Amino acid sequence: MTDKTPIARLNPHFASVLRADYKTLQDRMAEGYVMLGWADPFFPDPCLPEHVIAAAKTALDQHGAHYSLPIGSPVLRREIAAKLAARNGLEVDPDREVIVTPGSDAGLWQAMQVILSPGDEVLNPVPSYPSNFRNAELMGAISVPVPLDPHRDFELDVAAVRARITPKTKLIILTQPNNPTGTVHRRETLERLAALVLEHDLLAIVDQAFEDTVYDARELVTFATLPGMRARTITLFSMSKGMAMSGFRVGYSVAAPEIMEVMHATAVNILGATNTAAQEAAIAALRDRDFVAGYIEKYERRRKYAADMLGAIAGVRFRPPQAGLMIWLDISGLGTSRQVSDHLLQDAKILVHPGALFGGVGANYVRLALSALHDDDAFCDALERTAVSLRRLPVKSGWG
Repeated sequence: MTDKTPIARLNPHFASVLRADYKTLQDRMAEGYVMLGWADPFFPDPCLPEHVIAAAKTALDQHGAHYSLPIGSPVLRREIAAKLAARNGLEVDPDREVIVTPGSDAGLWQAMQVILSPGDEVLNPVPSYPSNFRNAELMGAISVPVPLDPHRDFELDVAAVRARITPKTKLIILTQPNNPTGTVHRRETLERLAALVLEHDLLAIVDQAFEDTVYDARELVTFATLPGMRARTITLFSMSKGMAMSGFRVGYSVAAPEIMEVMHATAVNILGATNTAAQEAAIAALRDRDFVAGYIEKYERRRKYAADMLGAIAGVRFRPPQAGLMIWLDISGLGTSRQVSDHLLQDAKILVHPGALFGGVGANYVRLALSALHDDDAFCDALERTAVSLRRLPVKSGWG
């Protein structure tokens, strides 16, 4: 007998996604829980400078109730072009090579959708942002994991990439810096990857959402600046992380005109138009970004706190992040990522992200955010609760 239930009529790629069982964050916060896993800077506290807030309010009083262009405000695209030239070494035409998106997640979906057809293979270094491989599956493409080795600080192994290329391979997706590990991929690694992309006629999507927070004066290379990559790369950027504007949902994508023409043409169908008042706030943030330095100083302090509080716990290995807002904590001596995250939730009212969500060796890790809470003392209190709770877990026999 034919299945007559409505779900049988859904796209099978989407129908296979399980519904999460949520308790609202607001309820959790009211009960004394601390969200220490979400990469939403300073959640749930106010944090933005007045000039950014004022720009959004002014837009609401003026033209903010109306659509912007589907590809984004021309003024914002010009400010983005100026930033790309100054900070990324990319000279772009703001009218032909930039699109404003309602967050970099939407930009990732659009970039993948204009490239992929069902059956195409996508190379995904793992651990990495879950949408990189989930999106591919939802589009009927095949996500091919490329493991990142923790013993090499999760630096990309280009030989491992080469070994997984087949005639169906079309795309590689890279997070630079990596989310969740905080690794900043080195120039020589990316140059070897660029040569491989050219050799096998591939395309690349590079997510640079965490580019604003790089520690210890490390060089962050924008992949599209390497020889031959400008024409083959869609680069994704976000206002959510370094500028702490997560709730505004503003990102932007950059690509060569031949690719961007397709992205512009599909903006209404895939993206809609990014919030008009939020774009005005983004313009203000880009024009006066001095406040970002204060955020980075705060994260650097917290990185040191975390090393002191977590680095000496038996059953845990602490690796300082090279960039980003996260701590990718090896808890393999205490249990799986799910076991440890459930323990912290129940024992300490601390919410972290189980590393298994990010693929690869993630089952041995949990992800904590350096960016939780605005007040440093409150953050340290939450981190100390985490450390005390982790010490209550027995260390596996033979660990270490």
